[in-house]
Amino acid sequence: MIFYFSGVGNSAWVARQLATMLHDRVVSIAEDIRTDMEYALSPDEQVGFVFPVYGWEPPKIVLDFVHRMKMSAPAYLYFVCTCGDDTGKTADVFMSALSAKGWKCHASYSILMPDTYVCLPGFDIDDEDELKRKNDNAAARVKFIGEELSRRVVMDKHGCFEGAFPKVKTYVLGGLFRKFLMSPKPFHATDACISCGLCEQRCPMHNIEVEGKPQWGADCTMCLACYHACPQHAIHYGNRTKNKGQYQRKHLD
Repeated sequence: MIFYFSGVGNSAWVARQLATMLHDRVVSIAEDIRTDMEYALSPDEQVGFVFPVYGWEPPKIVLDFVHRMKMSAPAYLYFVCTCGDDTGKTADVFMSALSAKGWKCHASYSILMPDTYVCLPGFDIDDEDELKRKNDNAAARVKFIGEELSRRVVMDKHGCFEGAFPKVKTYVLGGLFRKFLMSPKPFHATDACISCGLCEQRCPMHNIEVEGKPQWGADCTMCLACYHACPQHAIHYGNRTKNKGQYQRKHLD
């Protein structure tokens, strides 16, 4: 069983690729968090988690899901996080959540994927050359991870790329990110909006209602699925996304 959360689709793609290689099934965290989250495992069953890195840590919905889910300790447990650059201390944060459940993590990986965060100066999507390079490398990386997981490799330490100053990024900058850059209030749609409802459909949090123009609720994880999905490029985050690009995951499909 592979539990995944995905905003723009990169982590969903990884989860589906691994499921195919491992003859496993995928479960959407965004959908199942609305259920009783009770899972019965076979004695030898392996369990995986796939999710993006937001602000150098796992998305809050993923941590909430792990905290609330009802499941016995898996025979083999792993996780894969996707990121546009480095992961900081994401692995430590997630493994702490697993440890609190009494679960052991046997293997962990990170995969460099196309950049999708565009809400700060200097942050934008990758150009076509960088996009192709990252996608080619991601495909090879997923194949490598799938082969390791099929052998149930047990790691002495996590296999995530932390980058420079990982503690500062996760525990200092990450805190500032959560405090000042997670509010949905700056989201708005310009007059270019055609009320197609695609943003509402793509929001994994079910946090958008389209009544003329989209309206955002409070349950936002800043995945930017709405921004990237808009066919008119009408959705913006204040003025921070002006002249920024949109990521289309068709490059991976």
